[in-house]
Amino acid sequence: MAPAAFEKPTVAFSTLKREQLFRHPPRDKSAFPALIEAVKPHIDSFNALTKEGGLLDLAREDIGIKTTYDGKGPDILAGNRISLRVDKISIGTSKVSDRDKNSLKRDILPSECRERHSTYRGRLSVKLGIKVNDGKWITHDRECGNVPIMLRSNRCHLQGLSPYDLVERKEESEELGGYFIINGGEKLIRMLIMPRRNHPMAIVRPSFANRGASYTNMGVQIRCVRPDQTSQTNVLHYLHDGNVTFRFSWRKQEYLVPVVMILKALVETNDREIFDELVSLKDRENSFITDRVELLLRTYKAQQLYTQTETLQFLGDKFRVVMRVAPDMTDVEVGKYFLRKVVLVHLKDNRDKFRLMIFMVRKLYALAEGSCCPDNPDAVQHQETLLGGFLYGMILKEKIEEYLESILAEIRRQANAGNTIDFTSKDSRTKILSKVNENIGQAMDYFLATGNLASPTGLDMQQVSGFTVGAEKINFYRFISHFRCVHRGSFFAQLKTTTVRKLLPESWGFLCPVHTPDGSPCGLLNHLSHKCRITTSTSDTSGLMVALASLGAVSPDTCPRPLSATQCIQLDGKVVGWCSPKNAKVIAQTLRYWKVEGTHKIPLDLEIGYVPESHAGQYPGLYLFSQEARMIRPVKYLPLEKEDQVGPFEQPYMTIAVNEQEITPGETSHVEYDPTNILSIVANMTPFSDFNQSPRNMYQCQMGKQAMGTPGTAIASRTDNKSYRLQTGQTPIVRSPLYNAYGLDNFPNGMNAVVAVISYTGYDMDDAMIMSKSAHERGFGHGTVYKTAILGGWDRDKSRSSGPKSEKLFGFYNKVAVEQTVPELLNDKTLVGDARRRAFRELGVKEEWFNVVDFDGLPKPGAFVQKGDAVAIFHEIKSDGSAPVNRPYFYKGEAEDAYIEEVRLLANESPEKPMGTISVKYRIPRSPNIGDKFSSRHGQKGVLSQKWPTTDMPFSESGMQPDIIINPHAFPSRMTIGMFVESLAGKSGSLHGIPQDSTPFKFDENHTAADYFGEQLRLAGYNYHGNEPMYSGITGQELHADIYIGLVYYQRLRHMVNDKYQVRSTGPVAPLTHQPIKGRKKGGGIRVGEMERDSLLAHGAAFLLQDRLFNCSDYCTTTMCRDCGSFLSTMPTIRRWEGEKARARCRRCAKRATGFEEELRCWEDGEGVRWVGGENTTVVAVPYVLKYLDVELAAMGIGMKFNVAP
Repeated sequence: MAPAAFEKPTVAFSTLKREQLFRHPPRDKSAFPALIEAVKPHIDSFNALTKEGGLLDLAREDIGIKTTYDGKGPDILAGNRISLRVDKISIGTSKVSDRDKNSLKRDILPSECRERHSTYRGRLSVKLGIKVNDGKWITHDRECGNVPIMLRSNRCHLQGLSPYDLVERKEESEELGGYFIINGGEKLIRMLIMPRRNHPMAIVRPSFANRGASYTNMGVQIRCVRPDQTSQTNVLHYLHDGNVTFRFSWRKQEYLVPVVMILKALVETNDREIFDELVSLKDRENSFITDRVELLLRTYKAQQLYTQTETLQFLGDKFRVVMRVAPDMTDVEVGKYFLRKVVLVHLKDNRDKFRLMIFMVRKLYALAEGSCCPDNPDAVQHQETLLGGFLYGMILKEKIEEYLESILAEIRRQANAGNTIDFTSKDSRTKILSKVNENIGQAMDYFLATGNLASPTGLDMQQVSGFTVGAEKINFYRFISHFRCVHRGSFFAQLKTTTVRKLLPESWGFLCPVHTPDGSPCGLLNHLSHKCRITTSTSDTSGLMVALASLGAVSPDTCPRPLSATQCIQLDGKVVGWCSPKNAKVIAQTLRYWKVEGTHKIPLDLEIGYVPESHAGQYPGLYLFSQEARMIRPVKYLPLEKEDQVGPFEQPYMTIAVNEQEITPGETSHVEYDPTNILSIVANMTPFSDFNQSPRNMYQCQMGKQAMGTPGTAIASRTDNKSYRLQTGQTPIVRSPLYNAYGLDNFPNGMNAVVAVISYTGYDMDDAMIMSKSAHERGFGHGTVYKTAILGGWDRDKSRSSGPKSEKLFGFYNKVAVEQTVPELLNDKTLVGDARRRAFRELGVKEEWFNVVDFDGLPKPGAFVQKGDAVAIFHEIKSDGSAPVNRPYFYKGEAEDAYIEEVRLLANESPEKPMGTISVKYRIPRSPNIGDKFSSRHGQKGVLSQKWPTTDMPFSESGMQPDIIINPHAFPSRMTIGMFVESLAGKSGSLHGIPQDSTPFKFDENHTAADYFGEQLRLAGYNYHGNEPMYSGITGQELHADIYIGLVYYQRLRHMVNDKYQVRSTGPVAPLTHQPIKGRKKGGGIRVGEMERDSLLAHGAAFLLQDRLFNCSDYCTTTMCRDCGSFLSTMPTIRRWEGEKARARCRRCAKRATGFEEELRCWEDGEGVRWVGGENTTVVAVPYVLKYLDVELAAMGIGMKFNVAP
């Protein structure tokens, strides 16, 4: 029996329950736990940072002690030995500044940060430990700025609040959290796909051969993750001669070390032990392996390093500068530090590191020999997810380590300058620390605001940007999708290969096969299946070793190892035992039975990856995983009829049936709870998606997130730059049970429409749709756009210009006079014309300002505004004492009327300073317009082409008229049969007053959807197939064919013609070429390019072409000389007496006057020189850019000559 979590929700309307929840939110817990689960990995990963013994404490331990000396001169060991460490890192909750002495409520809530356009953050405190020589540790507390806090985490005021309490704090009743508020906007750290931690992968990569002449394309790579979630990648390279090289990257520099040197540095060993470990008794006859191991050991003899101490000294000497260690550390200590920081960092014990390194070399030789295949790094089997909280902790750790190093650098700088530092004095310590940049919070703000990683180490990542994304709330589908999306990384988006984008069968149940964008991010930006979850903590495996021993696993310490024990057993990258291939299968099956049963202390989410022996298949072994960042999903374990948690590594080697009918006795071990578990939350909302062509389901996943829906119910407390709201949202008649499970009735995303499939009037060609004018007038698809503008901001100006500053204030400088006089002037109807204008001008105001602005200089809520209207008044008090002047802020809408929805006064953080910023929210009504985009839930998108009068719409025998008419040609090529089925289901559901279940994979050949819904229609007295005779609305005659008519849920998309239309006759031009600029917001033009020109030429539209490319572009008139054909030599003459006209003359063709010519034949240039001739000029119309070209060529000594004919 499935647990309660898997009891299928119903599709019932539950109207009363929904209304009750809306009016009286629960006071204990959320009514929709599925929503909480969807966001849980984000919140849990952040909570893992700050809990007791969490990631910040682990990071502090890993940073360790930093040391320097305060002596002057070249001797680095001169002076006192100064040691630094971090004793504690703590993040506080969000509170008002200590400078604010007036606020009684000290807590800052997220809603206040949204409304104030500020960042929701808490104070980062670091307790430093300082020791001089061998004295006692002295603690020193430092404030390192304010760092952003994730909502609903353990540092947020909303943690654990009930829906009722959330509403009281101006939040949604189902506020999910999991994101940050940065400058009033919601930001999310996106989840990234990373290589699976602590698992050696055999890789064949062409770039490996670029390391050097002897390098091949084969290697074994392991991404080792420390307990604090920072990682270090180690790679073993296979060389042509059989040698193996160890490669790692440190502070963005790559280093190569012989692998035998690493092995000999880890433990006290000899060549014989290494040979025996690498070559098992079974492989002694295999000359391929023995020859290469022999060569590996022979080649290393040239280093002449025989003991562990000698090897550590050599490594310490070479890597001392690279590792930036304390100057008093010996070479052996540096070598040990190198092994701890670089080599297989997930393991603490060097013997464990030695065993895993041996295993990696054996796997590399197996790959080179061809006895095992390379692992696919693009398969989800070898991937995990980097969660936002873990990445946040990685950056914070690095910034704190940089902070310690900057303190040491400052101590050295002060010492070299000859300044003595008394570390026993608090003032002296504070003086040193004050010279160091301590604002770590600013660095975290920058990371979250931009998504750019400014890191000296690179954090073992392949990208430096694209880590954060705005959590847009266009509608709730888009918002929830942000938390479920996983990105492969911006590095892979630049690759020309399509391998990384392919949908692989290993992804079943973990990544949704449908929900990925079309275009450049296709296959790189995926979404988790709705039942897939990500682990955020390490499972308790304390009982695992006892269980393995009881099942016959041989301890790795056993020597000699039994001949049959050839399969390695690993737990999170640590070799924990060996067993025979036959016993490995038994161990795997028994462990699975025990973990599902809940006995022997085996955790349920333990991943048991049994890879059997095969011919040139994946390298065999038993791999167990219990750590963070793994994707797992629930399936039913048949032997016990209980839930099992399955991971992507083990799934390819398991037999899981999709449904009960596919179960094969003796072979199938698991069965899916529901086939729809492979789909994401949004993909599950597509009705009857199994009837549609796959690309259409992909399109719907994108368009469902672009629909103008209901972003939430706390709209009054939000100040998004732009948000959309559907006024007439409805609950769909045809819906999936998950629609209720996720509470999507709280966020309606569309409307039920009566849709007729008919070719009617010709306005429905090419995906256009006709809407009934009556439906439009009833409010079908009506929506609202909200825009927020910030006015003022002088109090936030951080410029440091010296000298006296003027002060700007909102309101009228003569407020009293305005309040007393303006009402009388506005009501005085006898005062008109110039006298009225003069009366307002004497007050320093304009009458039209008061259409929107109140007497306090701020806009009136509810006021109607048009482009150019004043929405706020401010005045400036000059520092030079001159009289202030009232100045307006204008509404800059794109010729679109709006209403003032809300006005927020944003007080200055310093109580003594006046308010300098206001936030104005505009409400713009948007009823459906011709050109607006609509879509069904099946990827059938189209634009509204006509609002057809209801009197001319076709009607059925019962008098029913369609709300929407679409063309039948939309279906044959797209094969969206699901829309036909939805039409049937919606029609029958509306007639019987019942919701219809649209879960995919419910119908089959024996139980068809057409029969199921057709029978319901028949019982209601309608045609079995959904067709009806219809009559023309124009002639009243019956149409020759029966028309398919039914109910379909339609979405209005945010792509509206009011946001896209671009019209221009004249406008701004580029100063250089005098051609129109581009850009809709700047009043630019639309470019007519080469291809557009060609099509106009093909149509013979010569005058249209001339108008576009010449008259409306850079048309200009200029003078030209007919004789020399030049623009550049013509010039206007100087008027020598009153009444003489300026004429155009060519100075190149003219001759200097001798003084004997007739006065009327002479003309004078700007320098007073008199000329004769050059009269043969004319005025021509040319593109201005031609003149520009002439000047450019003239500058290069090339002259252009034009022939001018009549």
